[in-house]
This record gives sequence, structure tokens and C-alpha cells, in this order.
Amino acid sequence: GQYVMIAVTDSGTGMTADVLARAFDPFFTTKGVGKGTGLGLSQVYGFVRQSGGSVKIYSELGVGTTLKIYLPRSHGGIPDSPAAALAGEHPGHSDEVIMIVEDEDRVRLMAAEALRELGYSVLEMSGPRDALAAVESGHVPSLLFTDVVMPEMSGRELVDKVRTSHPSLKVLYTTGYTRNAIVHNGTLDFGTELLTKPYTIDELAEKVRKVLDRK
Repeated sequence: GQYVMIAVTDSGTGMTADVLARAFDPFFTTKGVGKGTGLGLSQVYGFVRQSGGSVKIYSELGVGTTLKIYLPRSHGGIPDSPAAALAGEHPGHSDEVIMIVEDEDRVRLMAAEALRELGYSVLEMSGPRDALAAVESGHVPSLLFTDVVMPEMSGRELVDKVRTSHPSLKVLYTTGYTRNAIVHNGTLDFGTELLTKPYTIDELAEKVRKVLDRK
């Protein structure tokens, strides 16, 4: 089939063979403690593989590194409003409030737009501290939809803090990393509701409805 190739090249120090071999490993980083999560390339790899593509990395010490991403070319059109078409299957209600906590603007806006079209009321938060402030001021959602890995604090830490005063809060996590990687690292418990990125609007609608309907 036909693919679209995206290449990104830097002029850095390059990678040794050992580092190159582990470049896509979750939580692997050459940075000092507190300087990085070691999740960047792992997330890229997850996105690309789930999209049916592949990713290659080339590096030469003293010269730099090139990352090449191959994604299947799409020939179809994009529906005008996929979320609206799904509203009958997984309907939301305006009295059901979803708080989205996501530090990536594009991802947050996409999810918010889809959830509003499904019928939900939506609160958008760009980080955990904004979310905590909103909850403390009385904006308690029906469902907290939060990214797992964020700069200020993890989604798990956010949920733990909110549940000290709202123990029955319903939660749905999202991440670009596999469930095995997140659970193995101890970030989330086994059995936690998790929606893996990239997700479709259908998957988002179904998962949100499932968590909200759980008694």
C-alpha cells in the first residue's frame, strides 16, 4: 500500500548503539532524575503502530539522529460530524459533566468537541492543578477523564487527591502507552478503566458511557 513518510532530524550528539537499542523502551531516559519521563519515543512508537504504520530511527555519534515515521495513506473523506452520528448509540446528557484533564491542547480540544456533540457538558483543564482548583471551588464532575502522564503530577496523583473529598468520583484514564507498560511501572492498578491513545470517537463514546453507567 501507499504510505506517508515524516522525517525529523536533529544535529545533536547522536546515540550509542546501546541507547539506540533501548530508544523505544517505556520509561528509558538518558536524562538525570527529574529531567524527563523517558516516554517520548515510546509514545510515538505506540501511536504509529496503532495507526498501522512503522517507525525507524537512525543515529550517528557526533552527527545527529533521524526519526522516520511511515503512516498508511488515507484515501477516504472525513465525516462532517462523527460524534453526532454516534449520539444515538452512546447518548450523553447535559446534566452529566465530564472534566477533561489533558496537557496537549489538540487532544483536549478534540475530545471536548466530541463529548459535547454526544450531549455531555464538558469542563476543559490543561493540567492537574487547574483541575484541583476547579473541584475545590465546587465544580465536581460526573466523570474525570484524565491523561496519565503530565508535567505537574500524574493522573493517578490527581485522582488520589480528588478522591480524598469525593471518594465515589468516576474516573477514566487515557494514555499513549500500553496498559502493560503503565501497570507494570505501577502508575495504574490492574483493572483500572483506561482508554489508549489514539482512540476513535466511537471508542471514546462507548468507554465514557460504560464508566458513567457503572453502579
